[in-house]
Amino acid sequence: MEDLIDEAADYVLELASPQRLNILFKLLSKNLTPSECAKEVDSTRQEVHRNFARLEKNGLVKKTLDGKYTLTTFGKSICTQVPSLVFLLQNRKYFEGHDFGDLPHKFNMRCGQLAMSTHVKGVSKVIEQWKNIYKNSDEYVYEVIAEVPLDIIEPLVKQVKKGVKFNYVFSESTIVPKGRKALLKKLGFDKLLEAGLVERKMISNIQTSLVLNEKEACVMFPDNEGESDITEMFYSKDPMFHEWCLDYFRYCWYGSDVFQESKLKE
Repeated sequence: MEDLIDEAADYVLELASPQRLNILFKLLSKNLTPSECAKEVDSTRQEVHRNFARLEKNGLVKKTLDGKYTLTTFGKSICTQVPSLVFLLQNRKYFEGHDFGDLPHKFNMRCGQLAMSTHVKGVSKVIEQWKNIYKNSDEYVYEVIAEVPLDIIEPLVKQVKKGVKFNYVFSESTIVPKGRKALLKKLGFDKLLEAGLVERKMISNIQTSLVLNEKEACVMFPDNEGESDITEMFYSKDPMFHEWCLDYFRYCWYGSDVFQESKLKE
């Protein structure tokens, strides 16, 4: 085991260079010669050639018959792991006070898909972005939430009345504001349920919350005590970010039970 740890440490050292990492990610999209890559990364041919040699020696890249370099299978696999490190490093301060909670391990392992996102901080900014996801929806809005701010209800119902499909999962302890039931009745929410435009389910507990439409998404992780926190979110239109959120919604949706309004308390 010690030998394997030493070998892993050597490879981490090989990646401990912004330029070498940049080269690997450039090669993800196309094969390049050192000269072509030097232009791509704004560096000298000599320096890039030196880094190509190191990457080739360690089995991360290989030279093709036309003189260009391509990623090896090992190199491609390494590139899939780096975004997770990038996401965690760039949000290190956030994760001092937050946790992945009860998120299944398979989603933890894919957290690199969340790297291309914006950290939104502050209740008013979070709610505004939340409303924008509703406003920008054309096909659907999906939610997994443990807290429902009162002022998001009307903008959501407005979109559903336009034909946008709304599916959501509440926890049995979801915090719903006073006046929610009266507002839903006033807005004709029951008719939307009857028309099949709204479907809902319930799960015992929700720690990680998310909201998404067909082209953008946001996710909110719990604090270190496992409590839902909607004061900060990660938001993105990036396809990989959206895929992570959609997969997590489906995981929650198909693992949920029948919705029971009687379990919610205002």
